[in-house]
Amino acid sequence: MRILDISPATRSTPARGNLRTIVLVWLGWAIVLLAYQAFAPARLPLARPDRATSFSADETGENRHAGRPYLAGRFLNSNVAWDSEYYLSIALHGYNDPGMRAVSPASSADAPKSGLQADHPTWTSVNYAFFPVYPYAMRALATPLGFLGLAPLAATTLAGVLISLAGALGAVVALGDLADRENPGDGVRAAFYLLIWPAAIFLAQVYTEGLFLGLSFGAMAMLRRRNWVWAAALAALATGTRATGGLLLIPLFWTWLEDGGFRRLRTAQWRSALVTLASCLAPVIAYLAWRIAFGAHFEQVETHYFGRGFLRVAGTIQSIADLSDYLIGGDHQAQAYYAVEGLALAAALFTSAALWHRQPALTFYGLATLAVALTSGAPLGFPRYVLAIPALFLAPAKWGHNIAFDRIWTLGNILILAVSSLAFSADFWAG
Repeated sequence: MRILDISPATRSTPARGNLRTIVLVWLGWAIVLLAYQAFAPARLPLARPDRATSFSADETGENRHAGRPYLAGRFLNSNVAWDSEYYLSIALHGYNDPGMRAVSPASSADAPKSGLQADHPTWTSVNYAFFPVYPYAMRALATPLGFLGLAPLAATTLAGVLISLAGALGAVVALGDLADRENPGDGVRAAFYLLIWPAAIFLAQVYTEGLFLGLSFGAMAMLRRRNWVWAAALAALATGTRATGGLLLIPLFWTWLEDGGFRRLRTAQWRSALVTLASCLAPVIAYLAWRIAFGAHFEQVETHYFGRGFLRVAGTIQSIADLSDYLIGGDHQAQAYYAVEGLALAAALFTSAALWHRQPALTFYGLATLAVALTSGAPLGFPRYVLAIPALFLAPAKWGHNIAFDRIWTLGNILILAVSSLAFSADFWAG
């Protein structure tokens, strides 16, 4: 009988080699992407406005920065757009920033009403729609960066980009570890596929995606190693970064059950089983803590201003019907953009189905994340939301052993990534 040798001596060299390669690929990706964001808009200035969505034309004209001072800074401006202003606002002046917009109690999704927080101190700041870990980390890092002579906005912008890039590094290292543990040699390919996904542009911007993936994928990698303390800590931080971090309860509890779970509670190992069960609850505890501190304000802004919510199935169905009407009469910009949305959704579902029998816990977590996005009330942003689904990169990493698949998948992703990067850098809608 042939015995597979998995001792440290036989596995350490490939692991170190893969890690070195992944870090070098990430570094090259970061340099190329940031350089491209400076080059592409200068070489190909886009005609305004952007008509990719029903609302983007009103947000992408020549006066798009009016009333949005955090998006008008000159330093790293290509890395700042759309939701970036909220993270910068929170990092610089807190949730109740007097210079940010606030939502009226009379506001509704159909008729949103807002005004400057300084003029309406009792209204709810729109900042409450965003979770605290990322902007607070930006604030902490911006303080030492300010000693370099950077203005507060510039230092905070740089802090946001650096944290996103560091998170992206953590994400590719963790994803590579997950892939290699299932099939040694797939780690580099899985990491590369993450970095070229069309929405990977957000991993290098003032957005939460980089940090969230670093924390959530890191939690899953630590869980695979049965390092429960680190898995719980990273899961809790991920929950404080994005709401869907709470769904990390799924792989945590699933793994606890696979390891004996309730059966171990009836044995001499009951203390260890209780400790690991407590670790499973880390994202739940983090979510409840956020809920107590921010929940009421979050619901006010999400529901009555942005028109989003949890499991708003009826609203999602109506949005899809409205979207169909819009696309039929829409121009080519909208049709091209929503084609990418559809492809992202199809890819997430197909890869999840392919990985289900090998990694059910990770797949179920990814599908739950997708379900939350699908039922939030607006069918929009799926290329970005599906970044959190490990199957989207783990399944193709296995298929990538086929050279033809690897080349075609790489080419298709990079071409769409280039378009998305140009769009974001020019303040157009990129998902």
